[in-house]
Amino acid sequence: MQPLAERMRPSLLEDYIGQEHLMGPQGPLRRAIDAGHLPSCILWGPPGVGKTTLAALLATALKRTIYTLSAVSSGVKEVRETLELAKKNRMFEANSPILFIDEIHRFSKSQQDSLLGAVEKGIVTLIGATTENPSFEVISALLSRCQVYVLQPLLESHMVHMLQKAIQVDPLFKGKEITLEETDALYHFSGGDGRKLYNLFELLVSSANSNTLNITNALVTERLQKNLALYDKDGEQHYDIISAFIKSIRGSDANAAVYWLARMLQGGESLEFIGRRLLILASEDIGLANPNALLLAQACFDSIRVIGNPESRIILSQAVIYLANSPKSNSAYLAIDEALAFVEKTGNLPVPLHLRNAPTKLMKELNYGADYKYPHNYPGHWVAQNYMPEWDGIPTFYQPAQNPAEDKMRPKNAKKED
Repeated sequence: MQPLAERMRPSLLEDYIGQEHLMGPQGPLRRAIDAGHLPSCILWGPPGVGKTTLAALLATALKRTIYTLSAVSSGVKEVRETLELAKKNRMFEANSPILFIDEIHRFSKSQQDSLLGAVEKGIVTLIGATTENPSFEVISALLSRCQVYVLQPLLESHMVHMLQKAIQVDPLFKGKEITLEETDALYHFSGGDGRKLYNLFELLVSSANSNTLNITNALVTERLQKNLALYDKDGEQHYDIISAFIKSIRGSDANAAVYWLARMLQGGESLEFIGRRLLILASEDIGLANPNALLLAQACFDSIRVIGNPESRIILSQAVIYLANSPKSNSAYLAIDEALAFVEKTGNLPVPLHLRNAPTKLMKELNYGADYKYPHNYPGHWVAQNYMPEWDGIPTFYQPAQNPAEDKMRPKNAKKED
């Protein structure tokens, strides 16, 4: 049998719960439906808030054909085949069909590029769903052709409504006496995710020993802690655990780092969120002590986006252990922050004449580029020369840390200070 979340998926727009800022009387999507004109759009929001359901309901309300693709399992070939089918069917329909792409942030640049022509020409109306910031994950050319609608986590009042309806209409629950005495714990465990709420509720009901069930916070906590790792992706514990994870790697404790990684994975944390944190750490905390750390972190990030669960746990574990065991240096982090602070303090200092570009005759006559010494013309490809603005007291921003890799950089910096 289908999970409760699928059994309760609404088929009519009036049964859709939440997102009043979009679907209320003055909401932009409601106005689009009333006008009969839906723009291509990106639905951006956390898991379980109704992005897929909303796309299907919009198509139903507008009487549009909808084609659905998942970015996890579809490539350029599937996209082109679907667009060709939509183009053929468009001849028999007054309005363009809807192309819904779930997890559009997982599409590569080439896959996203393949959508541009069809969206621009109105062959399809694109609806993309994403849990990631589209500013970073959707190419600018496609993003400029779409409206971005932000979906919010469900409120407790929404979730109570969902549970009450499930108790009333779901065939597996209708014969049971279920009372919702308290719902705070259910809301806490689900974290605004409707799909998770239904999964947790179904687990509670199926584990009951009788047809009578009174839902209380104590019962929810007792039952669910036996079945779930307590990990609130949106609450304080989320930040505490990622902090412990980062600090364990920074402190070169691979064992602790793998433990905190397991806590996040068991709690359903986004793989890409973990991957992004490793990318940042590879530069902030390892940096020039082991430049290969950033390459491995990038390879890890690229790999988990392709592989997904459950195998990505192995890739993440490898990267985490490697980063934890790498030598550490924050010299690059300190250098750029000190340089930014200096720039903020001193403003736009003029570029020395000998460092300026001289593409025109006038600029050459004004001594732009004059007296520049080309380092490759000198022994060791180095020559004493000023590369900074003329300003008294400019600090040395980059201070090599004590590690073998940066020790090799010291002779070059020493020359500059001579």
